[in-house]
Amino acid sequence: MNPYHIIAPAIPSGQVYQFTTPYDVEYEVRFGRKKENILHSVVVFGVLNDEYEGEEYVVTNKGDALRVMTTIAEVIRMYLREHPNMQIVEFTGILREDDQGEHTSQRTKLYARFLPKVFPSDMWSTEITGNRILARRLK
Repeated sequence: MNPYHIIAPAIPSGQVYQFTTPYDVEYEVRFGRKKENILHSVVVFGVLNDEYEGEEYVVTNKGDALRVMTTIAEVIRMYLREHPNMQIVEFTGILREDDQGEHTSQRTKLYARFLPKVFPSDMWSTEITGNRILARRLK
């Protein structure tokens, strides 16, 4: 599956990427560095469209979740090419109302399906604890 067209930051080492689906849903993928470890990046992504009322973790129900995740995986690979010394990449899957009683959200389970595509096991170890995913570069 091909990713959607990605708009990279104007400065190659930038932290914010964007893409728009054919359904006119605009996504932003943002990388933040941990204050105590600049080689630890936190990935946050979500929808920018006003019609979703600023709810960044909204479910759009457009039937393209796998292509959206393929695009986000490509964005992460692009980011890592620009930041080859990054040691830890972190994600958090937020629980939705229909995830009640679960320890791991459906969103986190979806993220986990894409981990091998972004973080090959010969170069990264991945750990899922509840809704937090950590990918650590192997030494």
